[in-house]
Amino acid sequence: MFRSLANRNYRLFISGQVVSNTGTWMQRIAQDWLVLALSDGSGVALGITTALQFLPMMLLGLWGGTLVDRMSKRHLLIATQAAMGLLALGLGTLTVAGHAEVWHVYLFALALGTVTVLDNPGRQTFVEEMVGRRDLPNAVALNSASFQLGRVAGPAIAGLMIAAVGSGVVFLVNAVSFAGVILGLALMRPAELHVTESVPRAKGQTREGLAYILGRPDLLLLLVMTAFVQLFGANVQNQIALITKNEFETGPAPYGIAAAALAVGALSGALLAARRERPRLRVILAGAVLFGALQAVASLMPGYLGFVAVLFPMGLAFMTWTTSLNAHFQLSVPPTMRGRVMAIYMLFFLGMTPVGAPIVGFLADTFGPRTGLAIGGTVSMAVVLLVAAMLAHRNRAKAPPVGTNREQGGQ
Repeated sequence: MFRSLANRNYRLFISGQVVSNTGTWMQRIAQDWLVLALSDGSGVALGITTALQFLPMMLLGLWGGTLVDRMSKRHLLIATQAAMGLLALGLGTLTVAGHAEVWHVYLFALALGTVTVLDNPGRQTFVEEMVGRRDLPNAVALNSASFQLGRVAGPAIAGLMIAAVGSGVVFLVNAVSFAGVILGLALMRPAELHVTESVPRAKGQTREGLAYILGRPDLLLLLVMTAFVQLFGANVQNQIALITKNEFETGPAPYGIAAAALAVGALSGALLAARRERPRLRVILAGAVLFGALQAVASLMPGYLGFVAVLFPMGLAFMTWTTSLNAHFQLSVPPTMRGRVMAIYMLFFLGMTPVGAPIVGFLADTFGPRTGLAIGGTVSMAVVLLVAAMLAHRNRAKAPPVGTNREQGGQ
């Protein structure tokens, strides 16, 4: 299950990620709660913040992937992680000083999103450079487990810290956490990396990536499915915040517990994924449809405890399909195209967040936060089942007629 940890460079990377991911999730909770506090519980304000953070990926993601294919992944990540740390420091300082306003949070969210245009595809493609192709699925799963471990600890710690010392200190702690990633990257042995040859600068490279995806109907269908599932699924964190605050009328600590329950389920899903040798299409589809179904179930829970109980299997289902999908994409494309393809993947995976966030906020303010969760789950199930049917039809059409091989063998 942990075979990728035999690689020294990967151990350094994952160790830094555990610390940094915890800080990142602490900031996510603190940022959500700060926006709600500054906007008098506005779902629209929360949706705008989330939208601004993911808007750059939607607008610049393809360009970012092209740049990643041309650059040293390790040096790129050192720069992006340092930039993220400085942004957390700036927002923390402003908040602790008591000068933070909603528009300040909007600006910092937009700046953070701009940095992730390079950081996200850079981190995705750097995994194979550390562990090689054979251990890629295992490393992707362990990366997800590290992310979810931070998601378990981060919200719980953030909820307690916000109640005790406020959101500003949480941002400052996150700024310090980036030092772990930067140190791990700096201590790596470059000679042990499986460095992918950089793609020389040339015209039309972004279009080349788009053409490649358009020529792969199997990947294109999975991207369409991802877009619809993530339209609402990417904003589950916002929906949890709105339901715990506005429906159950709880404070930051219960919100942190609810977010941690989702993360514990996701961590379990990531660890289960680490046991699989290769990603399987049926696992991707089953996880996605179950994720949608559990969103609908969660929206019907009458009490806080029942709501939190459903979040665990919801997180497990989410991580099952996303981890398998990520590894499937990375193993399905040539190394020289991976940065651009993963940028397109991240565009669909994260890029729907700015589209869905205001919609979720509008539905929450107009009809109540349960409505967005119910609609998202229903839409997800319908789209996944449709894509599954189309993929099955495509595979049947490609399969040779029964008996063809036997007849050819007889001839």
